[in-house]
Amino acid sequence: MVENKPLLEVRNLKTYFFKKGKELPVVDDVSFEVKQGETLAIVGESGSGKSMTTLSLMRLVPSPGGKTVGGEIVFNGEDLLKQGEDKMYKVRGNDIGMIFQEPMTSLNPVFTVGDQLMETLIYHKKLSKKQAYERAREMLQLVGFSRVDEILRDYPHRLSGGMRQRVMIAMAMSCDPKLLIADEPTTALDVTVQAQILDLMRGLSDKFNSSIILITHDLGVVAELADRVVVMYAGQVVEEANVVPLFDKPLHPYTKGLMESVPHVDDEKDRLTSIAGNVPTPDNFPTGCRFVTRCPHAMARCVGEQPELLEVEPGRKVRCFLFEEGASNNEHTTN
Repeated sequence: MVENKPLLEVRNLKTYFFKKGKELPVVDDVSFEVKQGETLAIVGESGSGKSMTTLSLMRLVPSPGGKTVGGEIVFNGEDLLKQGEDKMYKVRGNDIGMIFQEPMTSLNPVFTVGDQLMETLIYHKKLSKKQAYERAREMLQLVGFSRVDEILRDYPHRLSGGMRQRVMIAMAMSCDPKLLIADEPTTALDVTVQAQILDLMRGLSDKFNSSIILITHDLGVVAELADRVVVMYAGQVVEEANVVPLFDKPLHPYTKGLMESVPHVDDEKDRLTSIAGNVPTPDNFPTGCRFVTRCPHAMARCVGEQPELLEVEPGRKVRCFLFEEGASNNEHTTN
């Protein structure tokens, strides 16, 4: 990382869905920053608010029904929430590239792969049709395709899930974005191609000093690629730390549960460890700590009082009463 200046600053971001007169906080007062050249991983179970956070960054929250109601998204010195749609068209796909989680619903079924790759390059980079075609060929080769001309002429439905995912990655990276948002970018890929994609994303970051926001369930990918990690649960950030301290000593009970759920080759347990229960839905969040119904260290105050996100040491934050000044980790009740 060459510079220390944040490329992206997310401050108190709030995105709600409105259903039958109820406000459902799917992203609730989320703050973090991404420095130039840094890779930030956002982890958590399905339903934790990871994908909705990144859709909020891109101003792609599903509407009607969903709306970003507060906060700031300062990218490259400008608050994206204050920009018009014309400005966002120029930002999406150019300054910020996004690899969506489900490539089949993200690619247009009535246009060829080549048409969709070239459209982005012609619009944002002002390339000629011939230049755009050559750049599209180059990007498909970079993500592991060998029959690139044939793929460019194909339609998305003729490709496998893994092939469509690689096309999405090529599209997101084709304009050399300042920030790449990757939502489960290796989900449908085999181990060999996954390694290639991770190397490619790392190479982009190194070559262009680009930043990456990586959303994943795979803690192995996090350990390999990320510089810092944000752990989300039920729409909130519950822990934030540099990757090495987080893996060495997770603080929040939820983060510990995630780490303990990862199987190890030398583990002699008969059963895998899991976190009891499920992530609550936004219309059923507990009134106090949102992890209270699943936490093995829940105290009486956790039921009715919501903990703040505390900075317990420089660069390290945790949302848990156990880490308040003067709190005793030994005085708690167990669910």
